[in-house]
Amino acid sequence: MARIYPLILSGGSGTRLWPLSRAAFPKQLLSLVSSVSMLQATVLRAAALPDVQPCTIVCNEAHRFLIKEQLAEIGQQSASLILEPAARNTAPAIALAAFSLVASDPDALMLVLPADHVIDDVDAFVEAVMAASQAALSGYLTTFGIRPGSAETGYGYIKQGGLLPQDGGKVHAVAEFVEKPDRIKAEQYLAEGNYLWNSGMFVFSAASYLNELARHCPAMHASAKLAMEQASDDLGFIRPDTEAFLGSPSDSIDYAVMQQTDRAAVVPASFGWNDVGSWSSLWDIARKDGQGNAIQGDAYVADTRNSYVRADSRLVAVIGVDDLVVVETADAVLVMHRSKAQDIKGAIQYFEAQGRKEHLEHCRVYRPWGWYEGIDAGERFQVKRIMVKPGEKLSLQMHHHRAEHWVVVTGTAKVTVDGKEILLGENQSTYIPLGHTHRLENPGKIPLHLIEVQSGSYLGEDDIVRFFDNYGRG
Repeated sequence: MARIYPLILSGGSGTRLWPLSRAAFPKQLLSLVSSVSMLQATVLRAAALPDVQPCTIVCNEAHRFLIKEQLAEIGQQSASLILEPAARNTAPAIALAAFSLVASDPDALMLVLPADHVIDDVDAFVEAVMAASQAALSGYLTTFGIRPGSAETGYGYIKQGGLLPQDGGKVHAVAEFVEKPDRIKAEQYLAEGNYLWNSGMFVFSAASYLNELARHCPAMHASAKLAMEQASDDLGFIRPDTEAFLGSPSDSIDYAVMQQTDRAAVVPASFGWNDVGSWSSLWDIARKDGQGNAIQGDAYVADTRNSYVRADSRLVAVIGVDDLVVVETADAVLVMHRSKAQDIKGAIQYFEAQGRKEHLEHCRVYRPWGWYEGIDAGERFQVKRIMVKPGEKLSLQMHHHRAEHWVVVTGTAKVTVDGKEILLGENQSTYIPLGHTHRLENPGKIPLHLIEVQSGSYLGEDDIVRFFDNYGRG
């Protein structure tokens, strides 16, 4: 049996779950349905396979340290992280990982998994993967088709063909890939019984995928190959060559390969799958009260039915309404009818047009050294709370337009200003004048918390001149 290498695609932004999911902290990094993030759940699910190899994760640069930290939390530090130079959809991203794998194991089987899916029945998932692996060993590019429980219009469909001889008759040829249908067609597909939801998960050998990609999209194959040949190591991350990768067309694996190949196969599966593509789908799988309400956080709900209510930072009261989604965060509140869950994109487009940032970042912004969050702001001043992890340090930097005053709340701060070092303990403070080179470090064993007061003519995050940075940021 060839070795299985999980590939987890973690490049999406998950805007349909705004305001919880944002560009800087997308849904796959959130704990939406369990105590671990969706990415962590995906990695742990893959780790349940017999004799599975360490996973590979393709992600964008902005999330690399967050993902690395989440992997460490679940003891999966052996995973490889490939930093996608730009968003080019799933087919090129998979190609990057495939080239990386065949270089070390020409017979490698890839299990391709999006980072943001929910699967309830791990045993059934493992069984389906093993069936798909048998077909993959025979050169098939195998996907998983979810047996539909309703006439869903939000998914693409796969029409299953005849059985293949692999593994006891669990694998079918793909007769046809079908785009998202209207309601009438979806009901027809459900009645016919041989149509499956397209899950976007796959098993195939890395070599087979690359061969099919070369046949059907040679420009993409060539770009990904060159990008990996010229890849570099950056603090343990694999960084493909940017210029080479930008030459690749942008396309999904469905269009670039699966709908073109004559080696497509499908495993019909029922393992409690949901792609959590909207707030309404999250309501579908959430635990509900007797009135059909899914409630999280500090919320008072009365005379309300079939609603999703989530309060993250303050008390929320919902009274006398039905079929709503109410999601509260520190800086934004969403209220909408559940049937309008797909319309959030209009709000995101509005925020972009207005130059707002609520779709990009939360109040708490994560950095490789810890995090900061805004507390207050006004004309020529800004107040932040900062946490620095033990042993970590900010870059050696300078600001042209602002001065900073730091007050230690807990922990110990090592502060360097113009080459002079001081140690600060709880309730001690220091002042960094405008234009002075400085650095903040936590030399202790517990997290360092401090309050930062900024003052000056410009307080944007881009007023940073970095002289040295442990994390390779410019």
